[in-house]
Amino acid sequence: MSKSSSLGAGLSRRRIIKATGALAAGIAAPNLLRIGAAWAAYPERVVKIVVANSPGGPSDIIARFMAAALQESLGKTFIVENKGGGGGNIGMGAVARADPDGYTLLLATSAYAVNPGLYASLPYDPFKDFAAISEIATTPNVFTVKAELNVNTMKEFVALAKANPDHLQMATIVFAGGGEALQAVLGGTVQLSSGTLAPALPQIKAGAIKGLAVTGATRWPELPQIPTMLEAGYKDFVFETYTALLAPAKTPPEIVSRLEQETLAILRRPEMGGKLSELGFEIQARDGKGHMARVAKEVPMFREIILQAGIKPQ
Repeated sequence: MSKSSSLGAGLSRRRIIKATGALAAGIAAPNLLRIGAAWAAYPERVVKIVVANSPGGPSDIIARFMAAALQESLGKTFIVENKGGGGGNIGMGAVARADPDGYTLLLATSAYAVNPGLYASLPYDPFKDFAAISEIATTPNVFTVKAELNVNTMKEFVALAKANPDHLQMATIVFAGGGEALQAVLGGTVQLSSGTLAPALPQIKAGAIKGLAVTGATRWPELPQIPTMLEAGYKDFVFETYTALLAPAKTPPEIVSRLEQETLAILRRPEMGGKLSELGFEIQARDGKGHMARVAKEVPMFREIILQAGIKPQ
């Protein structure tokens, strides 16, 4: 083959490759534009926020608050669906298996990080099955009793419990959610509840139940008369429950990013701090990456706490 014919063959190949590339780009461009337009138009239909607990608990309160705010911000309908049971595992597992299209989201609480140490098997992987959108807010726990129990402090309750070991019952994780645990105290089924502040706050203000202590580092602004567990004499007793918004893994990152931006913008409005404080929450407004840093820290932390407490995984 001559040099000129070889050069011609090379040029022909280059032309073919260039033409093929141009053709592929011409075919791909409309598809990419359609995908981009779809992401820009999100959401085009109802978005469901799944709460893995019964109504009335902290996740339910925050989910309904954020659903209303996102609906106003994005101009589309956001609804809340309660899917309780299994310590939150049923709802969390359902969202983990949902279509990753941005139309099914999870409003998670600290159970998301606690359950890997509490259960022998889970229907979700906290690190692989979700894309974190944002961490919304936290709420401390509060120990509450009915006024008729005639105790005013944690130490008085502990003394009463020691004197009557077979007569007092406490509402903890055996209930489907914080709302149901609180109702057990209100109804007299149990004598003490250790639950999140948010659902208990209006009942304490109304005088239906009495708060003995909160588990925050400081007293809650709306309840200045209730001491912290630290003030009550219990060293290192600081605990908060977080709430966070997540999407199934493989949800388009553009959708996750838009939800993250919208959520954080809502939480950073000047009036939001006061509104959520009245509901028993303190705004965190962390992005998805910041929330997953919490998860990475708390999953092994709670696993170790559960192990040290001698609790066998269910």
